[in-house]
Amino acid sequence: MTTTTPEIRKTAPKRRRRGGSVMGNTGLWIATGVATFLFLVPFYILLRNALTTDAAITGPSWQFFPTHLQWGNIKELFDDPQVDFARSMLNSLVVAVSMTVGILLVCSLAGYALARIPYRHANKIFYVVLGTLMVPTSVTFVPSFVLVSSLGWVDTYRGLIIPGLFSGFTCFLFRQYFLGFPKELEEAARVDGLGYWGAYWRIVVPNSLNFFAAIATITFINAWNAFLWPLVIGQDPGAWTVQVVLSSYMTNQTVVFHTIFMATAISILPLVFVFLFLQRWLVQGIAQTGIKG
Repeated sequence: MTTTTPEIRKTAPKRRRRGGSVMGNTGLWIATGVATFLFLVPFYILLRNALTTDAAITGPSWQFFPTHLQWGNIKELFDDPQVDFARSMLNSLVVAVSMTVGILLVCSLAGYALARIPYRHANKIFYVVLGTLMVPTSVTFVPSFVLVSSLGWVDTYRGLIIPGLFSGFTCFLFRQYFLGFPKELEEAARVDGLGYWGAYWRIVVPNSLNFFAAIATITFINAWNAFLWPLVIGQDPGAWTVQVVLSSYMTNQTVVFHTIFMATAISILPLVFVFLFLQRWLVQGIAQTGIKG
């Protein structure tokens, strides 16, 4: 009795912990499954409605998936004589890629200068940059349009891209990140004769690709989904982006449901590819934004 009782006492808590661990894992899997289901439902509805007819979408009876898939909806979308959907995809791609590259270059240089170059007014400039975050976009919208219009940039890539090449929030994120970047690496670069530009381009950037990829992903998604500014600047149908084209399928007279769903399904493909390709760097980069400065 004296030799077996301690063993029983030692093993009992382990069994309880094992049972609690199993219950916890089960609950975690259930919660993950429910979240995954809720996340995938909109995509199911999108694909289902994109490959069916308007009658099947608005009809009283609901089929889990249409019996006859309407693959001709894709051809109908790209052959529409009134709206050039392929051109709008190209416009969105050019704008999104250009804005992503431009914002990465401009904001990273600004953030690096504010974090590393000793200048007595650096903090004041930084506070001014932060102050721009307090100004609503609607306040600067009209002056920006007047400026772009006076330069003759309406219906051009310049008007769509250049006004958005600086982001105060992105500059803030880069500054905070560079404040936490190891100074020893830059000091070693200066010993080898590199200046601020050389240290930035040869040392900082190659060792910060995770953070750059995270900012690039967020910037690309925001630029691709932009609607109001492209709607105002792209007055000619040839300058429309994909988001503006999607809105053109909904008018006061008619709504072509299957065309809207098909166009939406195709328009999100670049975002899905970008996210799947950069998701690992996106998670790591976002985690690095919390580095204190």
